Amino acid sequence: MTRIKICGITLEQDVLAVTSSGADALGLVFYEKSPRHVAPQQAAQLAHSVPPFVTVVGLFVNPSVDYVREVLAKVPLDVLQFHGEETPEFCRQFGRAYLKAIRVRAGVDLVQCASRYAGAQGLLLDAFVEGTQGGTGESFDWSLIPHDLPLPVILSGGLHAGNVAEAVRQVRPYAVDVSSGVEAAKGIKDAAKIAAFINEVKNVDLQLPR
Repeated sequence: MTRIKICGITLEQDVLAVTSSGADALGLVFYEKSPRHVAPQQAAQLAHSVPPFVTVVGLFVNPSVDYVREVLAKVPLDVLQFHGEETPEFCRQFGRAYLKAIRVRAGVDLVQCASRYAGAQGLLLDAFVEGTQGGTGESFDWSLIPHDLPLPVILSGGLHAGNVAEAVRQVRPYAVDVSSGVEAAKGIKDAAKIAAFINEVKNVDLQLPR
């Protein structure tokens, strides 16, 4: 069964839309340059409204150690997601499970990345767009993903209800991650788009051989 993460949550009403539609995880963005950025106090309120058995993921981009610790002191995060050039040593020092995001383009050795970040719970594969660190709405060539990666793949980058079924069929990822593809505006989710996205994933799961 393909897991589903909805990222870039900024409003309590969107927490409800995500969790009531059956998503497995939601993401809070702690990166000030993102239009989906949330301050720790705001994030704490959002996280406390998440029901049981839904994973709360905190997204960081080249943060300081002190900033990650400040967020963890205020926000009950289950998983950390690192989108910058963080080293494996940096990622694993906080006593939390972590995901390492890799921006995919031709020439990036994903097998080597998986080996380097062997302590990660998974690799989140996103589109490479010069000057940005994700949330671009751009997809990438899924054929660049090897089928023998030793870590679970979380597929991100330009996913929406119109292409996620094909993405799941082609890549067979452990999970899919969407942000802009289920938005009414940057940082504001659309409940109907969330429901349509999740339905597409669940319907294709029923069709795939096990």
